[in-house]
Parts: sequence; C-alpha cells; structure tokens
Amino acid sequence: MVKISIIIRTLNESRYLDLLLSSIRDQKINDLGCEIIIVDSGSTDKTLEIAQNHRCKIVHISKKEFSYGRSLNLGCEAANGEFLVIISGHCVPENSDWLLNLIKPLINDQAQYSYGRQLGDDQSQFSEKRIFEKYFPDSIIDNQKEYFCNNANSAISYKLWSEYRFDEDLTGLEDIDLAKRVIENNKKVSYVPKAAVYHYHNENWQQIQLRFEREALALQKIMPNISINFFDVMRYFIISVLKDCSSALYKGVLLNEFLNIVFYRWHQYKGVFKGSNNHRILSDLEKEKYFYPD
Repeated sequence: MVKISIIIRTLNESRYLDLLLSSIRDQKINDLGCEIIIVDSGSTDKTLEIAQNHRCKIVHISKKEFSYGRSLNLGCEAANGEFLVIISGHCVPENSDWLLNLIKPLINDQAQYSYGRQLGDDQSQFSEKRIFEKYFPDSIIDNQKEYFCNNANSAISYKLWSEYRFDEDLTGLEDIDLAKRVIENNKKVSYVPKAAVYHYHNENWQQIQLRFEREALALQKIMPNISINFFDVMRYFIISVLKDCSSALYKGVLLNEFLNIVFYRWHQYKGVFKGSNNHRILSDLEKEKYFYPD
C-alpha cells in the first residue's frame, strides 16, 4: 500500500530532475510505499521524458489555469498516499534519510505539516545562502508558533490538506498561508533540519526581483497588517548588504562576492517594495507574469 505521495511541480526542470528522481528512488523508507506525481505546466525541454523514464504519474495543468496553489491541489488530488511530500523540481535531497526524516513528525503524530532544511552550494548566490541560514537553521523546531513553512521541501498529511487545501489565488507563499491557518486552528507545524535538500536557484536578476515581488504581493493578502514603505526597504537593503559583507569578509570572499551581494539585495528589496505597494486587482497579463514566470 502506498503511504507516501511525492508531488513535484515542474516547468522545464530537466537540469536537476533526473538527479532528484534518482535520489528519491534511493531513499530509505522501510516498508512504506511511495509514488511520485509530476504536475507539469507546459515543459518544452526533457522534463516529461525524464519523468516518464522514472515511471512518475504525470498531471498536466495549462498555462491559463496555473497558480502555485492550484497545481499543488491537483497533485494532491491525484495522490494515493497518507502523507503528501512536496519538493521543488530544482531541489535534491542531501542524503538517503531525507524522506523518512521529513515525514517522521507526521508518522508519530507530532505535527500535521512539516518542512525541512534548505542548503545552497558553491554555485548559489552568497546572499541567498545567508537567507537559507536565517530561515532554515540547524536546530529542530517542534510545534512552531511562527507562520512559516516552505513547499520547496515539505510534508503534509492528506487529511490536513483535504481540510485546508492551498489557496489557488495567491501569487506565492501558499505554504505560509496554509501554515497560518493550521496554527490558528491549533494544529501543529514542525521544522526538521535533518530533512535537508540542496535548493538550486539559477535565476537572473530580473527573475530574482520577480520572485520577491510576487511573494510580497501574496503577503499583502495573507497578513494585511504588514506594511513596508520605501524607508523600510532602504533600511533593510543597507543592513542586509552590511551583514552579508561582514560575513563574506570573515569567510575571505568579500572581493569576489561584493557586487553580487549588492545586486542580489537590490533586486530582492526592489521586488519587495513593488509587491508590497501593489494593491491593484491583477489583470490577466499580470496574473500570467506572477503565476507563470519564465
């Protein structure tokens, strides 16, 4: 009997997908059955060929229908497992114990929603690795009180998902939205650092800005009491650059990383400002921009 359904959203993910799927097949899961569901939104590279070679179940969603929450809901609807594991198509587990560690809080009924650690590598932006270090520390968090989770590396019980489902209208942060609703209703979210993955973001500056913009736009709906103005953004930008530079100096890489630090943080907070101050109803063209980025 299948106990675990792994759901992967894809759009031209051929660069890391084979490595990810091979790593999933190598996981130590005892006698728990496992299926892999690909929710593809129009890949034109070898993504679907790779998925077929690994005997994945493939669910298609059109560009017009796509949103981050809707694609996950489709994948969950197609699942047969008691535990739903969500991982990005450009993440790769650190070791063969990742999957069992990630779902352990669910199996033991210590939580209904869990998420694991994310790591960068030598190819990752220095500032992004610093973000990973901030939000994904090396210490476990049981019964989390903060409204945070990340669907690049998470697990949720089928029962909880069917009760709450992911918001299909958000431009991102569907994981934080669901975590907020779960915690407010006295359910439990846990962070599992031993369930670590390498998260590869191969984005240009514009894509980085757009990612933070759509997430800030979503945050307006999830937490409307949060307000970020121009002076906040400039303060965050300056502080982040200074702290990144201090860390880079300590590690002896400041000369190599300085410009990338400045550019990354600039596009991050430019996106945050634009998203935080966009209160308009999205047009169809804008929806495509946020829901279906290149």
